[in-house]
Amino acid sequence: MEQRKLGTQGLIVSAQGLGCMGMSHAYGTPDDPESIATLFEAIELGINFFDTAEIYGPYENEKLIGRAFKEVFQTRRDQVVIATKFGFNIVDGKPVGVNSRPENVKQVCDASLQRLGIDHIDLYYQHRVDPGVPIEDTVGAMADLVAAGKVRYLGLSEAGVSSIRRANAVHPISALQSEYSLWERNVEDEILPTIRELGIGFVPYSPLGRGFLTGAIKSVNDLVENDWRRANNPRFSEENLDRNQVIVAAIQQIAAKKGATPGQIALAWVMAQGEDVVPIPGTKRRTYLRENVAAANIELATEDLDWLDEKIPAAAGARYTEGGMRLLDR
Repeated sequence: MEQRKLGTQGLIVSAQGLGCMGMSHAYGTPDDPESIATLFEAIELGINFFDTAEIYGPYENEKLIGRAFKEVFQTRRDQVVIATKFGFNIVDGKPVGVNSRPENVKQVCDASLQRLGIDHIDLYYQHRVDPGVPIEDTVGAMADLVAAGKVRYLGLSEAGVSSIRRANAVHPISALQSEYSLWERNVEDEILPTIRELGIGFVPYSPLGRGFLTGAIKSVNDLVENDWRRANNPRFSEENLDRNQVIVAAIQQIAAKKGATPGQIALAWVMAQGEDVVPIPGTKRRTYLRENVAAANIELATEDLDWLDEKIPAAAGARYTEGGMRLLDR
């Protein structure tokens, strides 16, 4: 797989990463053996960029990666890029508000290193901006971790323009992670131009619209009972799922033309948005991993991209509940 640069500090990763959240969190019952097999097949297919966070589980996803890659970390540490995130208070196994106080940043970094079983984190993100802590103080603590050799590169997640600029003035930011796909394009007007001006790479999460853009979800009944999307993403209400089918229908037309799946077209579209864009589609199954990786070989012509821009409307429904939307820094 081709390699892409994130930022200007030297971070180079595979053009597609692997989002690991669903292996331990949010999307039904975990299947550790299949998840571990998926992690290793990702390496075989050329992926070296793995994304996790302390809140996934909480903690369980970092532990899973630490167990799975124990030998890899001991013998081939430089061949995998591990990204993780901090930024929440976690009490009794549940997130309770944000926390990016400098002392917490350093404490939870050590905890993540221990769970992962590594001596440094390649890319360390602030998961959500903490409105109660100046971002200069948070990034200052993150910069101390770089100086201590515990972290190599810094990132932000779902940060707004002002926060990005202020953070980058304290220490170079290598990557911004935010949701981006054919049904979520709010970063295009201000966020993308800002990070490109500053030389910051872009890591889109949920490039498949949390699975919706694959065409497999037509009703809320297609989701298992304990699926996070049922209660936490209004776009997956029955009404909005029905209204948003027009998006999938447009993607399916290009998919038929290319002999591809709708999910592959949706992912190829994200990858076509720039050499500084590295999507991290998530999966816990090898079948879907192979499908996602194959999307890297699909070339969308300018006329295809223009047609999708013209035909696909804005998605119906907010991407988080009201509480989740309040955590976004806009």
